[in-house]
Amino acid sequence: MFDEAMLRGLWPRGDSKVPGLIAGIVAASPAVFAKYGLTSPLVIAHAMAQFSHECGAGTEMVENINYLAARACRVWPTRFSNEADVYRKLGSYAGDPQFSNKLIDQVYGNRMGNRPGSHDGSTFIGRGLSQVTGREGYEKLGRKVGRDFIIQPNAVNLPELALECGVADFVLCNCLPWAEQDNIKEVTHHLNGGYIGLAEREQWLARWKAALGVNKAAQAAPAVPAAAAESPSKVPQHGAAAAVVAGGTVAARASYNSGAHTGIIITIIVATLAIAVAGWFLVHWYRKQKPA
Repeated sequence: MFDEAMLRGLWPRGDSKVPGLIAGIVAASPAVFAKYGLTSPLVIAHAMAQFSHECGAGTEMVENINYLAARACRVWPTRFSNEADVYRKLGSYAGDPQFSNKLIDQVYGNRMGNRPGSHDGSTFIGRGLSQVTGREGYEKLGRKVGRDFIIQPNAVNLPELALECGVADFVLCNCLPWAEQDNIKEVTHHLNGGYIGLAEREQWLARWKAALGVNKAAQAAPAVPAAAAESPSKVPQHGAAAAVVAGGTVAARASYNSGAHTGIIITIIVATLAIAVAGWFLVHWYRKQKPA
C-alpha cells in the first residue's frame, strides 16, 4: 500500500526543497493513480522509480543550470570547443551573473517548443517529479491537468499538484504501456528521450517493487479451481509445467485406451463363442428334424 511512511522511508529528504511535498503526494495518490490508469502496484512502482531518479527523491525539484564554462564544454562538446568559444558564442564573460541563463537559452533554444531568441530555454527548465522540460512540454502538461504552466511554470512543484503533474507527464510520454510490460528500458527511453541513468533507475525500481510487494505478488501462484484440477488439459501451462501436465494427460489417455482395447477383444471373443455354440445347436436341431 502506497502511504506516507513508505514514501518517507524511500525519500528521507523529500521535503527539503518543497515543504509538504511528501504529504501532498500521498494525499493526491488515490485520485491521481485512478484518474490516469496507474491501477497496479507494478505500474506505480515504475512511475515512482522514474520520479525518484528524475527529481532526486525530492531533492532536485528544479533543474540545476549553474554551469561553468569548462563544464559547458564537457556537456556540449559539439557546440563549444573551449571556454573562450563558450563566452564568444554566448556574448558573455567570466563572472557574468547571467551566464547560466544565456547558456541555457542557447542550448535549449529553438527546440522542445522553445522560441529562438527568447528566454524560453531558461524559463522552462526541468521541474517536478518527471522534470518536464521545454515550452511545449509545459503546454501539453497544462492542457492535460487543466492548468496554465506557461504563466506559472513553478506551479508544477506545488505539493498538491506535484504527483498529478508527474503522472500526467508519464502518461503523455507514453510510458504506461511499457510499465505494464515491466520494460524499464523503454519506460526510461520514453520519459528521458534516452537511457541516461538507466542503472540507477533499475535500482529505484527494485526498491519500489519491494516496498509495494510487486515481486511477492508475482511469485504467489493462484490456486487451481477444482474443476480445472480434474481436467489438466484445460489449464493453460508453459514450460516445465506444461510438460508435467501433458505427460500426465498422455499417460491417462494411454491407460484408458489400453483398457478399452482389452474390453473390445474380450467382447469379440465372447460373441464369437456364442455364435459358434448357437450354430452347433442349430445344426444338431436341424439334423433331428430331417426324415430318415
